[in-house]
Amino acid sequence: MPDPAPREGIAPTVKGLALVSLLNDFASEMVYPLLPAFVVGTLGGSATMLGALDGAADLAASGTKWLAGSLADRPGRRKPLILGGYWLAALIRPVIAMAGAAWQVVGLRVVDRVGKGFRSPPRDALIAEVTPPALRGRAFGYHRMADHLGSVPGALLAWWLLSLGWETRQVLMVSVLPGIAAAVVLVLVLRRAPAHAVSDAPARLTEPAVPGVVAHPPGFWPPVLALALLVLLRLPETLLLLRLQDAGLAAALVPLVWAGLHVVRTGVSYPGGWLADHLGPRGAVAAGGVAFALGAAGLAAVGTPVLAVAVFLALGVVAGLMEPAERLLVARLAPKRTGRGYGAYHSVTGLAALPAGVAFGALYTGAGGSAALLASAGGMLLATGVWLAATRRLENGEG
Repeated sequence: MPDPAPREGIAPTVKGLALVSLLNDFASEMVYPLLPAFVVGTLGGSATMLGALDGAADLAASGTKWLAGSLADRPGRRKPLILGGYWLAALIRPVIAMAGAAWQVVGLRVVDRVGKGFRSPPRDALIAEVTPPALRGRAFGYHRMADHLGSVPGALLAWWLLSLGWETRQVLMVSVLPGIAAAVVLVLVLRRAPAHAVSDAPARLTEPAVPGVVAHPPGFWPPVLALALLVLLRLPETLLLLRLQDAGLAAALVPLVWAGLHVVRTGVSYPGGWLADHLGPRGAVAAGGVAFALGAAGLAAVGTPVLAVAVFLALGVVAGLMEPAERLLVARLAPKRTGRGYGAYHSVTGLAALPAGVAFGALYTGAGGSAALLASAGGMLLATGVWLAATRRLENGEG
């Protein structure tokens, strides 16, 4: 069973990183919900190109995450990696507004995700390092809550500017402001963050720890590969947004609905972290997989904008359940080289995103949105079964 929760609350460093993520997602979510209309409408791209947008971006970030995770365990490297990753993303996003072809948007989105690749493993490792083990699920839930909360004003501002008659390119340019603010706040947060020290917490697996420090302890890869399978069989969010438009939702309303999705994610993230702390991440991830399968099947069946939006918003529960639990699991699976553990986790799950994006994009184009959604729903149920099998040796509360 997990340790009793300590009296300490969320660490100041975690709160600071949460504020940075809030501001960064303010900027990011002014861009992301506009990409389907921008790529398919303004630039004349296809659904296949749209699916490749997410997949190629995550693929490019995967190699970066692997490298960043390895570097994050070296003294003095963690903070520069976090800082560089956020600044790169802040400066590249508004350049998307200047794109003249769909492939250019894909390339620029790749650069944006490379920034994410640099910052994610060392940031997650830092959160785990400054947080007592019994609070880590809630710490990651707190961070993800702030991350999703930042998406709400970003998407709302994009919707408001579009409703005033602004062009998509103009809205994309404005995203530079909150992105720069996030990077500036990050400088202050990292100045006060504790110096790097590799955690010497004992392994919390049911299997015995390997003597000495190894890159990935026994038992690390089966759960991580099962998480990658869940990504592989999950329909990309850009295609979920396209499905809303196919159901009759006006493109100008997509940012508003995207904001609503993140309201749901914000509300569920911290309780999801609490659930992972108390019951273990195994069940939380499984619940998220089943929830996505049900939501995808529901979105395939509905034919009106109102029902489609309702099902889409319900899918916000998925991230709240899975994101804190996955990060807590990695901290427990890799207690000695946490940065490398997060690098491997982010890389492998990111690698699964490209074939998922291309395959589901092609299926969406060739057979329609309903077929793609039903295929994803069935695949997610299968992947959830694989996840439960891969983690059956981990006891509740022990990973």
